[in-house]
Amino acid sequence: MNAKKTRVAILISGRGSNMRSLVDAARGKNYPAEIVLVLSNKAEAEGLAFAKERGIATAVVDHKAFSDREAFERVLQAKLLEHGVELVCLAGFMRVLTAWFVEQWREKMLNIHPALLPSYRGLHTHERALADGVKIHGATVHFVSPEMDAGPIVAQAAVPVLDSDTPDALAARVLEQEHRIYPLALSRVASGAARVEGFRVRIAGEPSAPAALIWPAN
Repeated sequence: MNAKKTRVAILISGRGSNMRSLVDAARGKNYPAEIVLVLSNKAEAEGLAFAKERGIATAVVDHKAFSDREAFERVLQAKLLEHGVELVCLAGFMRVLTAWFVEQWREKMLNIHPALLPSYRGLHTHERALADGVKIHGATVHFVSPEMDAGPIVAQAAVPVLDSDTPDALAARVLEQEHRIYPLALSRVASGAARVEGFRVRIAGEPSAPAALIWPAN
């Protein structure tokens, strides 16, 4: 008898490349999560068509139709509850979330950020990393907290910064790693293996393994 899979919603605003990596991973027989909803704040988001083609329910909640962020998020919350969602993954969802919404999904909402947090929170991470001359850059999957890009870290991946790098070239290599670690992080959280202790994420059954895996690119 198959174990019950955790019901996951993915929130997107555009093409949803990380959403696609999660959807593909969730097709695995033994993967502990199923994607039950892809939701966007933009009707024209390219990722919606991808989800529909794979038989996943989709929804649009246009933030522009609401007078404030919480009003928008209350409708968002209703959609998530309507589909029995247990975990939320942000994948290029370009809206700043209120403390109210984050609290509804405490330790049940993941985000992927294109930098090795706590460095380079916010936008334009690749440009800033190149400007600072760092030698290692990367990506982070973390639990969402009210403070932007500041929640407990579930997984990380590192790439070397090359002398020849442009922001686009560096972004492309980082994105490859994002597509690797987001499915891993979701699997750990959905299965219950990842747990938050204080501000650290520990992995059950792996006492000697760090929660953040560093995978240098070859």
